[in-house]
Amino acid sequence: MTTTTYPNLLSPLHLDHITLKNRVLMGSMHVGLEEEPVWFKKYASFLARRAAGEVGLIVTGGFSPNFEGATKPFAGMLSNRFEARKHRYLTDAVHDAGGRIALQILHTGRYGYHPLIVSASAIKSPITPFKPRALSKKGIERTIRAFVNTAKLAKHAGYDGVEIMGSEGYLINQFIARHTNKRTDQWGGSFKNRIRFPVEIVRRVREAVGPEFIIIYRLSMIDLVPEGSTWAEVVILAKEIELAGATIINTGIGWHEARVPTIATVVPRAGYTWVTRKLMGEVSIPLITSNRINMPATAEQVLANGDADMVSIARPLLADPDWVKKAMNARSDEINTCIACNQACLDHVFQNKRASCLVNPIAGYETELRVHPVKRRKKIAVVGGGMAGLAFASTAQERGHEVTLFEKSSALGGQFLLAQKIPGKAEFAETIRYFTNRMKRSGVMINYETEVNRALLLDGKYDLVVVATGVQPREVNIPGIEHGKVLTYPEVILGASVGKNVAIIGANGIGFDVAELLLHQETDRSELENYQSTWGVDPNYANGGALQTPKEILPARIVTVCQRGAKKPGSSLGKTTGWIHRQALRAQKVTFLRNCTYQKIDDAGLHLLIDDKSETLAVDNVIICAGQVSVNKLAEQLKDILETHVIGGAKESHNLDAKRAIREGVELALSL
Repeated sequence: MTTTTYPNLLSPLHLDHITLKNRVLMGSMHVGLEEEPVWFKKYASFLARRAAGEVGLIVTGGFSPNFEGATKPFAGMLSNRFEARKHRYLTDAVHDAGGRIALQILHTGRYGYHPLIVSASAIKSPITPFKPRALSKKGIERTIRAFVNTAKLAKHAGYDGVEIMGSEGYLINQFIARHTNKRTDQWGGSFKNRIRFPVEIVRRVREAVGPEFIIIYRLSMIDLVPEGSTWAEVVILAKEIELAGATIINTGIGWHEARVPTIATVVPRAGYTWVTRKLMGEVSIPLITSNRINMPATAEQVLANGDADMVSIARPLLADPDWVKKAMNARSDEINTCIACNQACLDHVFQNKRASCLVNPIAGYETELRVHPVKRRKKIAVVGGGMAGLAFASTAQERGHEVTLFEKSSALGGQFLLAQKIPGKAEFAETIRYFTNRMKRSGVMINYETEVNRALLLDGKYDLVVVATGVQPREVNIPGIEHGKVLTYPEVILGASVGKNVAIIGANGIGFDVAELLLHQETDRSELENYQSTWGVDPNYANGGALQTPKEILPARIVTVCQRGAKKPGSSLGKTTGWIHRQALRAQKVTFLRNCTYQKIDDAGLHLLIDDKSETLAVDNVIICAGQVSVNKLAEQLKDILETHVIGGAKESHNLDAKRAIREGVELALSL
């Protein structure tokens, strides 16, 4: 039964020739299936699954109008009739599932990862190794025609519309901003000349496709780079794009090279809808807002506040393809929330891997990881209520097995119980909520505060046992390790008293988390105000790019992070988020020491040998963040008696992450 809990979010959006059933756009995101050889079978299944979840309009990952604009060699393109035939797989699949779909036309410009890239000017990007060639006047005309050709082919292939990608620092954005457009001809110089390129593209696309076709223009409303657009320029461009024939304007936030996080978990929910709100009323066509809108209540509030006419969500639909359907049926507590970790989506894409989702490993693997009822029901014991155990137990029970889970503590969640206490990681509590509710709904029998032994499992007459007993902190062999100054990372995260001068042993993810926890300071400002002042985002938009000098904060503690190796501190952090954590700690004056040999700990502090030079850190506390070891003795006791499977940290503690733990749990549950 449909609910009115979210009246704005679930109301239809009437366009000139078509009505969208709700105000949710599945924003464009590259998932690595756009390059499927032959036909789009995997990508079609991925998109159709989201369409079946009642999304109002889907936008594909970016497809280039020509080879120069491709993200990389062999990237997805739509430039001829043969490719259009292939795209029919996508449009037919989405339409058959009751959805609507638009193709994103993406020319990467200087962001392309190949030697034939082009741009407004020959200025190298800091995020790619290739220097672009400046487009000639004929090259510009040829590129505009390529956009028009792709739009016509998209219509021929059955798409309901196109999104013209004009933000995030890609080619169109490179023409608009002084940051990358140093031309002196009619395509550069004045702002009127610099926006000629996007306006001409939209105008000619509209002429080519006719009135009954959606044209979304993705407009960079806040560049977050020096010499970016001013607010007055954003307004002028929006009005010109409307006159040129766009149906909808979508909000783009920040360039990929910007040194401001815009979609990571450190960004507050709906942290950029204020930018879209500034444009409301300046144009008469609908506006879409975006970035970190991961739950229906947040989306509803955004729309109720008048910040936009529609919301764009992308990664939340990786986490839960039924996001909209659950909102419609008053089941928001069942939503598998995107925690903005980027570990299985953006990190994978930037490593040329298929995107998936840490909390939902089936995303992107709909044709391989199929959920189907079991042929023979088994009685299964799961030992451990961390992420691996929860993922296995809920999936196996839903398939028809009889699952009992044993947890030695009084709460489910494992390492996520610690992670949720780290500043910027409060979203992790949503994953615990999701799995806890899912376990209860599916009927898993949960036994808390239960120490499991071999006798208990044998008495239960289980067909098989899944050991998901996780990890414990690695012990380090340093003279004086029993000194009162020494604390483990769980002790610190759970609230142990810590002095003003500390040394952290270990520069991995846990070491960074503990450093951020110890340096966190409560303020009277809102979460959004703290984020803006910390990262230099100007809500007054006084200058181009909306940048301001980040506010300097006196650190709460003196923190020194030590590591044995010579690698860059935090080298194991996520590819797309590691820089955020390193930059945050540098701003808090954290000292990083490499090539450390730990000699001893005593009243004087931590004694080190660094490149054959002795040094003593006169610290109040030494915090051990030297990794983890598996807890799996139970598996050894059972292996010759019961069918036993080991997953998650219990199986392998090296470079442990929840992505692998959850995936192992799901894959094992689907294989039985």
